[in-house]
Amino acid sequence: MARKVPVFLEPGDRRVVVFGGGPVAYRKCRQFEGFDITVVAEHAVPGMEGVCSRIILESFDPSDVPGYLNGAFIAVAATSSKELNASIVRSAKSAGVLVNSAHGGGNVLLPSTVRRGEYTVCVSSEGSVPAFPPYVAEKIDGFLGPEYDAMLSLLKTIREGLPSRIPEQPRRAEFLAAVLADEPIWDSLRDGDADGALAAARRIETRYRRRRSANPLAQSR
Repeated sequence: MARKVPVFLEPGDRRVVVFGGGPVAYRKCRQFEGFDITVVAEHAVPGMEGVCSRIILESFDPSDVPGYLNGAFIAVAATSSKELNASIVRSAKSAGVLVNSAHGGGNVLLPSTVRRGEYTVCVSSEGSVPAFPPYVAEKIDGFLGPEYDAMLSLLKTIREGLPSRIPEQPRRAEFLAAVLADEPIWDSLRDGDADGALAAARRIETRYRRRRSANPLAQSR
């Protein structure tokens, strides 16, 4: 089986149809928060209305599913019935709609996620062992201290106007890699010394700018 391709989707007016109204369906809705979410279920747990656009409270069987999929971008089979979820998966694939299923068999997987202020880390076993991703995500969550957020902020700062200071893209990449590999900078960030970390990064940048100016032939290429 081909490996899954990890992607990040921007929320918006794309329609996500979630079949099921229990705790699993609620968790799936929260993972798609920001999309245009329609829930189809006989009953819905409290709080569901706060994370979706509309709730259709009615019983349904496999023959009803195609009608709910009109205009859907992604379908989510999150009922308590393995057989019904399998039917939803088949209908979605037949309609050309991407589908995630609580019982497997879909072509969309929702990873375990660690979110920070400005970056996100996702873990997936690609459906093989569902217990594995949340375990790894918990370990990662404990590992990523505030210095990683501080480093990202530092990199964003030093990238402003960087092409004008170091025109060659490969050299810019080397410079940023050098900043990331600099342990004294990490130590400054761990100590909360953002100004000291920025000053150290600027000193590293100066070396890369000097290397550029020392080779005028490279600049003319």
